[in-house]
Amino acid sequence: MDLKDRKPNEKNISKNKHFIYSLDFAITGLKTAFKDERNFRFHCFALVAVCMLGVVMRLSVIEWIWILLSATLVIVMELVNTSLENLVDMITNYHFHPLGKKVKDMGAGLVLVQAIFALIVGLLIFGPKFYDLIFH
Repeated sequence: MDLKDRKPNEKNISKNKHFIYSLDFAITGLKTAFKDERNFRFHCFALVAVCMLGVVMRLSVIEWIWILLSATLVIVMELVNTSLENLVDMITNYHFHPLGKKVKDMGAGLVLVQAIFALIVGLLIFGPKFYDLIFH
């Protein structure tokens, strides 16, 4: 049955009855992204490296908030981008479509904008600390 042939109240799947099921699906999604997506793995490893550096540099609470927020949002944007890419591939059956390309390019733009923001935050926080470490 085609999606447009379905009646509005017709359901394909049922709602999760327990929070634990939703949590299991979310964890499965993260595992899938980590296994299948090179960029997602890179961003996860970068987050771990930045956290280790933050411990060594003894970041303040507010610095931790900025670092974790900006780095975590890169991972969130990567998940959104990956979801969009998979959705386009499913809809187009892996055939090129100009609108599909637009969606994929814009999704990649999401990640790029957030990654640049995270880089700027990282430079603003770690830059002065490295400067003091090297020149003082």
